[in-house]
Amino acid sequence: MNAKAMLITVLAVVTLATNAFAATATVATSFTGVQGYDLVSYQNSKRPIRGNGHFLAVHDGVTYLFANEANREAFEGNPQKYLPAYGGYCAFGVSVGKKFVGDPEVWRLVDGKLYLNLDESIQDQWLKDVPGRIKTADANWKRIKDKTPSEL
Repeated sequence: MNAKAMLITVLAVVTLATNAFAATATVATSFTGVQGYDLVSYQNSKRPIRGNGHFLAVHDGVTYLFANEANREAFEGNPQKYLPAYGGYCAFGVSVGKKFVGDPEVWRLVDGKLYLNLDESIQDQWLKDVPGRIKTADANWKRIKDKTPSEL
């Protein structure tokens, strides 16, 4: 193989490797919020309803599913009204400086805001002092919101 052919081969390999790396570096990941439950349903139904892939919206990199087009449109019109407190983490957990997974079936609306808790026994603890827990959690959230659960 002459030098020119070798140079062309090396350039082709480098170009292919660079393109392959660039393709993998730009692959997006999808995170489904509130385990696929329809956030609007917490406000307008007696209990939360699972969303589906036909009606979805992406907000701050999180994909939310909705039960119908009207709920998707309501969310897109005012996401802050429907987003759960503390990114969907357990409200009690945040009040003690931790990030526990919030169970979408264990929830409360307080002054129109959705709060999730880890499970019913934890929610029972949270319910003993909702205003105090929210005040403490709000203060803690400023400190922990950008940390991973394992860092706490």
